[in-house]
Amino acid sequence: MISFLVSLVALVLGYLLYGRFVERVFGPDDRPTPALAKADGLDYIVLPSWKIFMIQFLNIAGTGPIFGAIMGAKFGPVAYLWIVFGCIFAGAVHDYFSGMLSMRHDGAGLPEMIGRYLGNTTKSVMLVFTVLLLIMVGTVFVYSPAEILHSIGGETMMWVAIIFVYYVIATMLPIDKIIGKVYPLFAFSLLFMAGALMVWLFLHWPTLPEVWTDFYNMGAATEPGKWTDSIFPALFITVACGAISGFHGTQSPLMARCVKSEKMGRPIFYGAMITEGVVALIWATVSSWFFYGNPAPGYELIQNATAGFHTSAPAVVNLVCNEWLGVAGAILAMLGVVAAPITSGDTAFRSGRLIVAEWLKLNQRPIINRLYICIPMFACSIAMLIWQVENPDGFNTIWQYFGFSNQALSVFTLWTITVYLVRNKKPYWITLIPALFMTTVCSTFFFVSKQTLHLPENVGYPLGIVCLVIAIAWFCIWYRKETKTLKS
Repeated sequence: MISFLVSLVALVLGYLLYGRFVERVFGPDDRPTPALAKADGLDYIVLPSWKIFMIQFLNIAGTGPIFGAIMGAKFGPVAYLWIVFGCIFAGAVHDYFSGMLSMRHDGAGLPEMIGRYLGNTTKSVMLVFTVLLLIMVGTVFVYSPAEILHSIGGETMMWVAIIFVYYVIATMLPIDKIIGKVYPLFAFSLLFMAGALMVWLFLHWPTLPEVWTDFYNMGAATEPGKWTDSIFPALFITVACGAISGFHGTQSPLMARCVKSEKMGRPIFYGAMITEGVVALIWATVSSWFFYGNPAPGYELIQNATAGFHTSAPAVVNLVCNEWLGVAGAILAMLGVVAAPITSGDTAFRSGRLIVAEWLKLNQRPIINRLYICIPMFACSIAMLIWQVENPDGFNTIWQYFGFSNQALSVFTLWTITVYLVRNKKPYWITLIPALFMTTVCSTFFFVSKQTLHLPENVGYPLGIVCLVIAIAWFCIWYRKETKTLKS
């Protein structure tokens, strides 16, 4: 529990100290924001700051900081370090600049910003990549809540159809009609659940593995012969939303179009990510007790459980909330594993609509223009969903590719911000270091993961280092040319 307490304090200090430093680097001012300059009553609408924070938190969170933290906790307390350092120095910086750059560029979407700083070729590639990622997000966040609702009553495909109808309505309507009214309530439920669990932990103060005594891959040690994932790079792909996530870069522009003043950027964008880190930290600690605690509340609470460390994250959520928090916990668990992924799905489709509209320069005020974009997107998602249902391991396959694509997108976003900082003569190292690290993580994962090339580790890891060297060399060459251009 000491590691948890220190990590919690570190996240708070990270917001207060490093968050303020990052804010000074960007330099928010009093210029009119897109919410005022481009108000259209649809996507560009001024909303109260507290409401924007809650929506931003739910948009970037969903079930990510819960499920990712549960799976990450299987590695042991090393997950604490990634949540804390990843969140403060990578994820929160990534989200803050994604939102603030969008505000500075008239509410531009992520591919547009990538194109502005990394070139039109990269923009074209990332436009397709980003839209496909967002469709994947919407698809994977349809079937799992439909399956859970099926356990209550009705057929799975009936619930899938209902969720898709909701997606269409939420994607098409002005942002303040459904998202602005319902999302703060769901965000509050997630925060309340995390807060209740934290109080429960403090009251019971369990004996848990600590960073300084158990700094190794505990999952591999506990299940020798079955555990195949290495801490590097698997941990940094598994725990995404609680540390850094490329999906967040698509969501920050949604709220950047609703902020009245640039000076609200730090509490909204940096603060929402730190809050998500706190949620991930709480669930990692709960899961650590569940997997490694002494005494462990453990698997005896799951009837006929034989899956060991392969017990699914939703099963852990339901178990913990029902057993620890009673009826209120059961309700919150239902909101967490049903409502949260659905809300992430509809904002994914909304982001996709706006990104495509920006590329086509298609005014979104007429409903017919929104339909031109939404119908093909939903058709692609339905086709992907049908494939997922017809294949026994379809969900896991799409989810694994989503996880890698998600972190790969964060790499391009971090490089975009780095170029912006260099060109504006600001301390570019604050994103250069995370960009180099995540480049190495994603390239190594691509080489060694069984979902991709699955090369032997003695081949894949050296290739990951080669990618790091190439990235450093590329940046140094570009930096010299860029500084000469800026001087001239």
